[in-house]
Amino acid sequence: MSLPRFDYIKASSVKEACSLLGKYKKGAKVVAGGTDLLVRMKDRVVEPKYLIGLKGIGGLDKVVYDRKEGLRIGALATHKLVISSGVAERRYPSLVDALEKIGTVQVRNLGTVCGNLCNAAPSADSAPILIVMGAKVKIAGANGEREVLLEKFFRGPGKTVLGADEIVTEVVIPNEKLHSGSKYEKLFARTSVDLACVGAACWVLKNPKTGVVRDIKIVLGAVAPIPMRAKGAERILKGKVATAELIKEAGEVASQEAKPISDIRASAEYRREMVKVMVRRAIKGAVEVAG
Repeated sequence: MSLPRFDYIKASSVKEACSLLGKYKKGAKVVAGGTDLLVRMKDRVVEPKYLIGLKGIGGLDKVVYDRKEGLRIGALATHKLVISSGVAERRYPSLVDALEKIGTVQVRNLGTVCGNLCNAAPSADSAPILIVMGAKVKIAGANGEREVLLEKFFRGPGKTVLGADEIVTEVVIPNEKLHSGSKYEKLFARTSVDLACVGAACWVLKNPKTGVVRDIKIVLGAVAPIPMRAKGAERILKGKVATAELIKEAGEVASQEAKPISDIRASAEYRREMVKVMVRRAIKGAVEVAG
């Protein structure tokens, strides 16, 4: 099936891109890598009359580390660019590990981290790990700029808090705290290039002397309309040493919190069972990294 007809407009600035979105409203979509959007257009899920290209805007392909803010990933930075940046591998290895689980080499070479988030697919691999790491998105629009915690960014499948004239200009990941660790685990439907059947990310902050989990975040992917915090599972471990029994209990509770559906990739029942496994693995991995 071919793509529907559309006009392509190459924006020269963020301001112009926002202005064009405001002008054409629901008739326009922003395109960076296009790996998600063009597939949805080909399947006639969306049929925009205008595509607003961001590739003519300088500075949006950055992957830079700021001592105060942390890692800043621009709207045009591809998965591959982040993976190979060096600074991400040194300071945020769990993020690199998660991005390497996304699609094929071709998808990682073209697709962008911000685009993966803005697509708002419940199965997006980048979302769970970025949420547990406390990431936020910087948003530009006709009325100026704002910041939103990534945890508050999603509204449903394909839906975000973005206004009609707004775009995400970058995602910012804060500095990792001492004695903290994070991990993302993914269950593939069939092969390693498939979308996630179940995703689970965990971040922990430990007391180095006692081993007590001082703080913890657990986020599930592909088992709810949005990437969701498993707060009940978090409470099982917060303030305690992460023993095998408590980790198992946290997996059980996370499974009960999940809201999976049955689709072509897996049944709801199978997903619920696999949440237990993925959450246990993610917790163990995060605790290990935290030392």
